[in-house]
Amino acid sequence: MSRSLRVAIVGAGPAGIYAADFLCKSDVDVDVDIFERMPAPFGLIRYGVAPDHPRIKGIVDALHRVLDKPGVRLFGNVDYGTDLKLDDLREFYDAVIFATGATKDRPLDIPGIDLDGSYGAADFVSWYDGHPSVPRTWPLHASSVAVLGVGNVALDIARVLAKSAEELLSTEIPDNVFEGLHGSAVTDVHVFGRRGPAQAKFTPLELRELDHSPYFEVVVDPEDIEFDDGSMTAIRGSKQVDMVVKTLQEWAIRDRRPHTRRLHLHFFHSPVSVLGADGKVTGLRTERTELTGDGNVRGTGRFHDWDVQGVYRAVGYLPSHLADLPFDHDSGTVPHAAGRVLDIDENQLEGVYVTGWIKRGPVGLIGHTKGDASETVASLLTDTPNMAVAPQRHPGAVTEFLAARGVSYTTWDGWLRLDAHERALGAERGRERIKVVEHEEMVRVSRGGDS
Repeated sequence: MSRSLRVAIVGAGPAGIYAADFLCKSDVDVDVDIFERMPAPFGLIRYGVAPDHPRIKGIVDALHRVLDKPGVRLFGNVDYGTDLKLDDLREFYDAVIFATGATKDRPLDIPGIDLDGSYGAADFVSWYDGHPSVPRTWPLHASSVAVLGVGNVALDIARVLAKSAEELLSTEIPDNVFEGLHGSAVTDVHVFGRRGPAQAKFTPLELRELDHSPYFEVVVDPEDIEFDDGSMTAIRGSKQVDMVVKTLQEWAIRDRRPHTRRLHLHFFHSPVSVLGADGKVTGLRTERTELTGDGNVRGTGRFHDWDVQGVYRAVGYLPSHLADLPFDHDSGTVPHAAGRVLDIDENQLEGVYVTGWIKRGPVGLIGHTKGDASETVASLLTDTPNMAVAPQRHPGAVTEFLAARGVSYTTWDGWLRLDAHERALGAERGRERIKVVEHEEMVRVSRGGDS
């Protein structure tokens, strides 16, 4: 091909950055601009991973190297759908890859779910990760809380609730999060799954990390350790399932230890309703379930009321509809074929692609997005010879456009300034980093003091 390829990527989380990496490693001469709604990059790593996961946050080092490449530019604090739309991007780029994530909770339709004291996982995770768009305080008055779901997000929420605030001082949590957790009244956290141990969606490492804290005890009821033929097939067919089950079995039979805080893992309990009085949560009703032989469960008609004053639902995230793109509201994804976006008639939307959660839904681990990105970029490069050329190919055209719109965008150099600023805040108190929470302050620091 005689000309360079200009590609825009919407979303500077792992999915978008992996796509940029595959493009830069291809044989095509390519320039990549990444647009991100937040003033800082890294998406899920910065605002969706629990702060006590330094191993996962270490992925930032690899993503940093991609954004540091000369053929990649970052435009932060740019909101797709408001500051610019698809037609605008097509003016400046030959192709556009959407790599946005999920910021909303999947609904759970049971009575009482909207009571005061009932929360979605996304909001709580955003709070303890210092996301600018959520309130700076969180009501932690309940002594006993329920977490609905048996995935890694549920474990993150349960672990953060059960830990002491002092234990999290080694992380980058902002001051307001430390103060909130320090004043928490929580003594018991109950995690509920409607199926059995062999059907839990925890990863082994995430599960074992629960038992590393000296501040709370993990409790598993021996009666919940039950398997049918479908469960045994799952255990034999997956090393990860086998490791999860063995860990839970060990915890179920060990002697109880005296702790002031406890984290209970319950299986075969399906949430039926959130109980309340005067508009506030006072309990949770579950129905005991039983295995049906194939790994699924059915209700037994036996119910239990749990004395909890807070409920956190971690039943999945849901991506949002992006302007000018088709959208499947049931799956929360953009219709596509190998990453190529399809319109309502299943025709390819020329030059438009998806990767990550907006492509496959909010499932899987961060590393799974690499495979997504590889497939999408392969489709894009296959289509390149027949792509229409963007009218305004000069790299400065998009910066002039954003400036004319009055968009105070941030850059990669701006992130390096913010990164250094947060590390300096941490160094003053013997910590690695203290995250800046306020949106305006992030922009101010990133832009060298300019608003």
